[in-house]
Amino acid sequence: MNSITVKAYAKINIGLDVLGKRPDGYHDVSMIMQSVDLHDTVTIRKTRFKSITVDTNLYFLPTDRRNLAYKAVEVFDGHHPIRCGLNIFINKRIPVAAGLAGGSTDAAAVLTGLNKMFQAGLSAEELMKLGVRIGADVPYCLLMGTALSEGIGEILKPIKPLPDCHILLVKPNISVSTKYVYENLRLNDSIRHPDIPAMIEAIEESDLYRLASLMENILETITIKEYPIIGGIKEKMKDLNALASVMSGSGPTVFGIFDSRQKAENAYRFFKSMDSGMQAILTKPYFPGNMN
Repeated sequence: MNSITVKAYAKINIGLDVLGKRPDGYHDVSMIMQSVDLHDTVTIRKTRFKSITVDTNLYFLPTDRRNLAYKAVEVFDGHHPIRCGLNIFINKRIPVAAGLAGGSTDAAAVLTGLNKMFQAGLSAEELMKLGVRIGADVPYCLLMGTALSEGIGEILKPIKPLPDCHILLVKPNISVSTKYVYENLRLNDSIRHPDIPAMIEAIEESDLYRLASLMENILETITIKEYPIIGGIKEKMKDLNALASVMSGSGPTVFGIFDSRQKAENAYRFFKSMDSGMQAILTKPYFPGNMN
């Protein structure tokens, strides 16, 4: 096999709670993760040169070790030596620096592709152990679907699929520093924590409306104060009949959950019509039959 192409799916956080800071500087989290049908396409090709090269359709993306796809090759090579050169081409569709795990899912796709290309025979669990060395979201991006994510994000438990719905992603034309958000999060007695167990219960009962009433991201307590546009998008989505609107990850993307395609399309047209540099993308939950 001289080349392989793998789809790399974006994720959203149906619920996100932060439980505390660890001695290693990371935070313990409790999150409900969901894959969506929006994806990058990652193509891996063998080359005659003993080197790793990364190319993308976006001129501003790093193509060296700062790119997690490059790091994924190095991590895989440390476990299963690669005796040829590789070129990785990433066709980016997932908005960059958006809270949608775009870099992590590309890295996961590289691990999946290399495992197949070189017939390494690594299990899903073994790939996830490699993945956490690249980034906390990479193990989930290998698993995909609907899952509870704990620890720093590497402890994963698949749960019943999210009830059928339509999802609108809106990314404002701003950048949010994940480091800034976590450094400024104050986990004191006055902060309200999302009810992750109740969200899981609603998913298990296939009750989209109850789930929507519970959906929450604790990091919004920081981002909305610093970036009011995020709060404005959330409120407008609700005005446009979203059952819920929540920021994904540390932002700045906001997603809305809709119970009909027509309502989602109406909201999509509104945000697309705004001359503000926002990106608006209509999508749906993605549920893999197995690891692609």
